Amino acid sequence: MRKALYLLLPLLYCSAAYAQQAQPVRLAKDPKARKIDVFVGKQLFTSFLYPDTLEKPVLYPLHAASGAVVTRGFPVAPQPGDPTDHPHHLGLWFNFENVNGLDFWNNSYAIPAEKKANYGWIRTDKILETTNGSTGTLAYHANWTNQQRDVLLEETTRLEFSGTAQQRIIDRYTTLKANTTVTFTDAKDGMLGLRLAHALQIPETKDQKFTDDKGNVTVVKGGTDKVANGNYLTSAGKRGNDAWSTRAAWCMAYGKMGNDSVSVAIIDHPTNPNYPTFWHARGYGLFAANPLGEKIFTEGKSAKNLQLKKGESVSFRYRVVISNGVKVLAPAQVEESAANFAKKRVAVTK
Repeated sequence: MRKALYLLLPLLYCSAAYAQQAQPVRLAKDPKARKIDVFVGKQLFTSFLYPDTLEKPVLYPLHAASGAVVTRGFPVAPQPGDPTDHPHHLGLWFNFENVNGLDFWNNSYAIPAEKKANYGWIRTDKILETTNGSTGTLAYHANWTNQQRDVLLEETTRLEFSGTAQQRIIDRYTTLKANTTVTFTDAKDGMLGLRLAHALQIPETKDQKFTDDKGNVTVVKGGTDKVANGNYLTSAGKRGNDAWSTRAAWCMAYGKMGNDSVSVAIIDHPTNPNYPTFWHARGYGLFAANPLGEKIFTEGKSAKNLQLKKGESVSFRYRVVISNGVKVLAPAQVEESAANFAKKRVAVTK
């Protein structure tokens, strides 16, 4: 009986945590700045930024319910000690490294003008819907284009925001419709990406070098880091840097931010292509779910190379859970959230 009670306690705690009262969500639009602020209760949760000066729309920054910012500040609002590698890692975003040979992932202000032709751009042209309530919603339309603004893909995304006293949730539903024949050639960098705050990085003592498919080398400095204290855990039981390139239904980053334990979980959806996804989760703070990097992550043993003919579409669904409190989220809690998310069937306009 004691053993049965021991097994039941995490489930009871889990259910109690998710039964916390939902706080009202309000969206505040600023069309001139091309920004929409998302408030949970009276606190800013995040902002949807979609100016054409950015190479993609992003949610930035992301706050825990405590107010702690769980995304890196650089390059928009650098914090003391912020790493300054990979300037295209901004907030929470969705794109891919190789779409008909165009790199949407690595594009940023740092790319020289003479090389821009190799990179794609995601331009948001319509805000389709915003609603307030216990769940706030934001739907938008965007075009994935080359530098000449020729449209490869039309994106329709619906974002659902909710929160309680200790938790924030984003449910993302995205449909990509091909405007021409499009191939997502298997690549390392994709698709739902989040750059974690410095404190949630895994401490590294040595410099790391990362080379993209164009031969560009980025150095991430190691050393004595008294801020970074993060870790990863996947649904398959992989921890730390061992999470990279492995498949799992969810992955969670966690660590201390001030006196709080903070958890950031990304949850895959069973209807997504290549479920369960591969995790492009790096210790230096890049946290991404990439179902279309199969050839790289399996070292060439298999490949996806998803192709859409003109008029065809593909949909992706993800949940992001940000929690804070005395303890990090228990795996049972993430499993419950994943099960609830799997039951949701939200149609994305095509």
